[in-house]
Amino acid sequence: MNTSTIDGFQFANMIRGGAASLSEHRKLVNDLNVFPIPDGDTGDNMYMTISSGVEAIDHGASDALGDTAKTVARGMLLGARGNSGVILSRIFAGISQGLEGVERANVQALARALQSGVTAAYGAVSVPVEGTILTVYKDAVRYACDRIDETSSFESYFDDFLAELRRSLERTPELLDVLKQAGVVDSGGAGIIYIAEGMKQALEGDTFDRPAAGSAAAKVDLDAFTEDSVLEFGYCTEFLLRLQREKVDLEHFDLEEIESYLNCVGSSVVCFREGSIVKVHVHTKTPGQILNHCQSWGEFLTLKIENMNLQHNALAVHAPESAAGSYVPAATRPKKPYGIVAVASGEGLQQIFRELGCDVVVDGGQSMNPSAQDFLDAFDAIDSRTILVYPNNSNILLTAQQAAKLYDRADVRIVPSRSIGEGYAGISQLNTASGDTEAILAEQQAAISGVVTGLVSTAIRDTKGQGVQVHAGDYIGFVNECIYAADPVRERAALQLCRAVGMGNYDVLLLLGGSAVPEDEAEALRQKLEQANPLTEVIRLSGGQPIFDYIMIFE
Repeated sequence: MNTSTIDGFQFANMIRGGAASLSEHRKLVNDLNVFPIPDGDTGDNMYMTISSGVEAIDHGASDALGDTAKTVARGMLLGARGNSGVILSRIFAGISQGLEGVERANVQALARALQSGVTAAYGAVSVPVEGTILTVYKDAVRYACDRIDETSSFESYFDDFLAELRRSLERTPELLDVLKQAGVVDSGGAGIIYIAEGMKQALEGDTFDRPAAGSAAAKVDLDAFTEDSVLEFGYCTEFLLRLQREKVDLEHFDLEEIESYLNCVGSSVVCFREGSIVKVHVHTKTPGQILNHCQSWGEFLTLKIENMNLQHNALAVHAPESAAGSYVPAATRPKKPYGIVAVASGEGLQQIFRELGCDVVVDGGQSMNPSAQDFLDAFDAIDSRTILVYPNNSNILLTAQQAAKLYDRADVRIVPSRSIGEGYAGISQLNTASGDTEAILAEQQAAISGVVTGLVSTAIRDTKGQGVQVHAGDYIGFVNECIYAADPVRERAALQLCRAVGMGNYDVLLLLGGSAVPEDEAEALRQKLEQANPLTEVIRLSGGQPIFDYIMIFE
């Protein structure tokens, strides 16, 4: 085949192909993690991000390329997880910007759009690191663009694009020393290759249908709404309405007409227009009344009505396709000055953060990165003028920052905590009495800067770091990505780590036992640490966290 132009439907199939290819290989991408503990989730993060784009186009792809690209970008933006997912979403946001208003594109137009993806991706990272997905994508875009001539087709372009993706990926260990030491290539770069391979398969004629998931009817808890129940929350009502020329002046129709009506008869309204299609989400006790009225403007493409008494969460939720900030808030009580959102995994650890004063604790952490949508939902649950967010993981920081930019119903500020220890120290010392947000953030930066977080986990492969020989199955003790201890016995690894960090120089050690650590073992370790360091107070808590057998916070 020699494809000379593509439209929105072809592009949608290419995105589905990219997601399918990545899905097949995401474990391989996960296994390319640099650090030898089970935190290799780059493949999962990238897949969840692109699958959010697929879900968006499954709800409304267009034959116009620019519209479809915009839909994909919006879906990926809200579903982005982890650094790799955020960067991937920014690549496609740039591509969407480059294709804005385009019905069909030739090779030259797509190449320019992919270059816009480079600009957007680099712009999303405060300190771009070469030897990562950024470099791999940039190199391939530049190489493939330079080889375009009058005979080029999309197939030949993707041949060049893929060839340089692979070559650039092979070069990543020469650009990033941590990759070279670990003997791997960049995982995000590998992920983008699998996506490109799937897109090329779609160009060559393979079709990728909508996933079958969700075809089975959801089970209804009949006991949740009985003959004596009262409809307290109403119905979550969603539909796509196609405006009809015979009913409205399509070119001059003002969406405000629909929005004003919905806000009068319902709540939690989401309403936006893409061409002649209007997406509506509304909570109401009389969905039939709303449907009858909206039919005066057009006809329905899809309908979904759910009794919210049957839902586990009766709070308003975002429709998957909605843009952030498009809900109408119901705020009827005074807003408190500051709200707090933190990220943590493990029941005990989450309870600790709640006891520190967190309004919402987002479930997530190492290998379980929350999405931008998870943060948006957390922000919606807090009625505050200013929201302070503690990501508590360097791989979650970009997602939190992206969610903050999307949200416009509060002043969302990110406290750049890159570990559980930094988040704990910051929140435990938080004082918002001054009401001066800039001063508060400066004080928080100072509070987290003096904290050291030590971690003990299981190595999943042999490696060598900082002169420490590690064997698969060993317990390793490390700070950031510097390995200080490796031992087949968990307690000995923890003791070695504390000695290497210089525990006696700190006033307090907070010892958090993980889900795999028996209480008596953690208590025995606490006693040994206290005996060896009598001037340091050792406080033991049950964190219940996965991945890390011990989290040690030195203050």
